[in-house]
Amino acid sequence: ALHEGHVVSAQELTVLLQPVFTQNSRTLILFLQDTLSVDDFTYLSESYGNKNPFQNEILQSSPSSLVLPAVDCRATRDLLSFLQESGDWKLTNVTDLDVSHLELNTSKPNLLVVQLQPLVSLSQLTEFVKLYMFLFIDKIIGRLTMDLQERGIHFSVIYTAVRPSRISRRTDVVWELRRQLMATEEEDSLSYPPLNVTTGNETCILFYASNFSLNANSSVFIDLTNATFVTRNVDTSSSKCSDFNTTLSLKYTDPVNKISSLEIRFLMTNKFYGSSARNWFTLDSVEIIQDGEKIARFNVSVISAPAEYSFHCQLVGTGNLYPARLIPSNNEAKNWDVFISRLQIQGFNIENNQFSYASDCTGFFSPGIWMGLVTSIILLWILTYGIHMIMQLTTNSRFDDPKGPALSVPQTE
Repeated sequence: ALHEGHVVSAQELTVLLQPVFTQNSRTLILFLQDTLSVDDFTYLSESYGNKNPFQNEILQSSPSSLVLPAVDCRATRDLLSFLQESGDWKLTNVTDLDVSHLELNTSKPNLLVVQLQPLVSLSQLTEFVKLYMFLFIDKIIGRLTMDLQERGIHFSVIYTAVRPSRISRRTDVVWELRRQLMATEEEDSLSYPPLNVTTGNETCILFYASNFSLNANSSVFIDLTNATFVTRNVDTSSSKCSDFNTTLSLKYTDPVNKISSLEIRFLMTNKFYGSSARNWFTLDSVEIIQDGEKIARFNVSVISAPAEYSFHCQLVGTGNLYPARLIPSNNEAKNWDVFISRLQIQGFNIENNQFSYASDCTGFFSPGIWMGLVTSIILLWILTYGIHMIMQLTTNSRFDDPKGPALSVPQTE
């Protein structure tokens, strides 16, 4: 029995998952995404009636199931390592979302890992868009499970995420404790330092992102977050630094199946602009080079800052809803989708191996603020005009006396 507000620890999760390893099913599928909470299902289902974001008939008709509303972030983060250590699994990373051609030896345990589309942008989207993003993920899960069922393969499914998408705020918890829990969650999300590129003893480039992933041809998902910032399995030797032009080069070897090498370049410039009488740092373009041949180029919008500052943006990518966009500039770039969350980058004037003050992509004057200002100005103008008209009213300077002669007012007055 799981009580409301209980967070399942790593030890409890180990006990709860034991039946998965002892049953007849020799195939385990791990659907893993970046953020997820049980509220994402209950709230969206209540808001849009019968449009339940989780409609898979196969999973709904499962003979047994277990729902854990809240699991410790450390437990889910190490879940893949735990599963690998729990048995002699044959690990397969499913990237093209099609398992019909995948050869599985059901006499031995198989572990299929499916990295789902990132959902860290949910807080920036409308509820309607959130619903259809979950419906899209549900179709992916249904497609993979249907393929395995048609082949007569018995399997178990785990659907979870690395961290929660919502942090609950209960009224019966004291303020100090809530602050401590939120601080712990924030600390967990910043568990690795930024990537730095040095020339000699000086750092010339700093790069950080909480999620750095690509999608090739809408089928091959590539998550580069761990390889870039945690394991540092990335080659930055081709990066170039100078006072005016800087290039951050990230080279990966065998990031996923079917791609032997991948290089991502961030091209930055430092120029003087007379209108502002200062130097500005600009990220001009991004290039993706696959297998040393296919080059995808993207133009960049809105990523600039004073040369002494760093640049920060909550969401950067190829989608139209992102504050800072990567715009395809050749045909090869149309085959790629890029998603970067909580990007912070600096290519000039780095001191003490730390980011300088960050210039954010979200301006101070948002559309809501502009509408409020315009409405206030219109109402203030109406008030001023009304007061002015009232002040123009005048009264008679002479009055008729009934006891005296009639008052005669010439027409000239």
